[in-house]
Amino acid sequence: MGSQHPMSGTGETPSDPLRWTLVLTLTFLVLSLWRIATPGTPMFDEVHYLPAARSLLDDWTWTNREHPMLGKQLIALGIVLFGDTAWGWRVFPAVFGALALFAGMRALWFASLSRFASLTFGVLLATGFHLFVHARIAMLDGFMVAFFLVALWQYAAAVREPEKGKWRLALAGVALGLAMGTKWNVALLAMLPGLAFFFARLSAGRRRLVTSRRGLPVPGVALWEAALLLGALPLIAYWLTYWPAYLAPQDPLQPGGFIELHRHMLELQESVKQPHPYQSQWPDWLLNLRAIWYLYEKVDGAQRGVVLLGNPLTMVLGLPAMLWAGWAGIAKRRWDALAVALLFAVGLGMWIVAAKPIQFYYHYFLPSCFLLAALALALDEFWQRGWRLTALAAVGGSMLTFAYFYPILSAWPLAGEMAFTSWAWIEGWR
Repeated sequence: MGSQHPMSGTGETPSDPLRWTLVLTLTFLVLSLWRIATPGTPMFDEVHYLPAARSLLDDWTWTNREHPMLGKQLIALGIVLFGDTAWGWRVFPAVFGALALFAGMRALWFASLSRFASLTFGVLLATGFHLFVHARIAMLDGFMVAFFLVALWQYAAAVREPEKGKWRLALAGVALGLAMGTKWNVALLAMLPGLAFFFARLSAGRRRLVTSRRGLPVPGVALWEAALLLGALPLIAYWLTYWPAYLAPQDPLQPGGFIELHRHMLELQESVKQPHPYQSQWPDWLLNLRAIWYLYEKVDGAQRGVVLLGNPLTMVLGLPAMLWAGWAGIAKRRWDALAVALLFAVGLGMWIVAAKPIQFYYHYFLPSCFLLAALALALDEFWQRGWRLTALAAVGGSMLTFAYFYPILSAWPLAGEMAFTSWAWIEGWR
């Protein structure tokens, strides 16, 4: 955006859109909770995670060991508080979906200081399909995304408000550990905040690299302190998520068995090789070619469906926006755009090289958040240049597309068994 962009440090700083951020978040939460108990029976991977949560409640037995414990503990907490019903299973996914939306908007606000970009990101994320669908199902991915976006929010806030840097980085470190304690998909991304701090401080050319508290990205925090807050603290938080396993009355985790446990978990991750009708690969994710039907059957008195795919409009618009973000980050030194591009590249790139033979479109959930952030920044570019109708058309188009697909995102009663054809535009969405 040139020298007048807020990240350049020139020009008037816009007012914080916190109130509108809260309005969007609460609206999303209400929409997520509305009819969340439909269907009243488990759907898709709930058939794995609900028994795992119940086992934790029955005798602290840890099943479904290919994934860490925290997400299943949260599902179990919902059952304790609200009963072993569809509401109890899904209430915390909805709450964490709203948290993810709020944290994502706050992260982009502190990174860009653009009201339009942060609020646009909120609308795009809320109507991007991924977040809404996972806010209404008892799976692990929504928890992971929420914790990681909280970490990015706190990190970006520490950079913007260095007087609060230490405790912000501490919160970021804890959130990184909790994200990894939910699902390993975020492991490589969790390294980026610490690496970003290191390279920013290294580029400042300080003589006392390790002990100096001067220079970017957070003045007042030494490199050794950042290593503790963004390196050691996440690992401690991650380890603490396994504490119930040490206390289990039967076959407890032994003090010296933590590393061996992770070898076993890795083996389980790599052992699933049987082809699945919904499996896909990263090129399919980029082009939005393969949907997953989490539900499509007659249940609760009607034909209903829940499909996971990306918003057909914004998943396409996001691709050139991401290319622009990479270019702007390098050529224009737009650090907000560069951060989004790097997060997307690492989040998607790990699946290109991962030794996990069977992959699914929900693995694109977190990278798609960064794709929509890039689109929000690109639309903000249009907004700042005066092409406001173009920017608003994209935002409005995302909302209209969400409204059109809403019946098969929310298990709404459908007209009949073949009703899915109204939304299955291509073969891969059937």
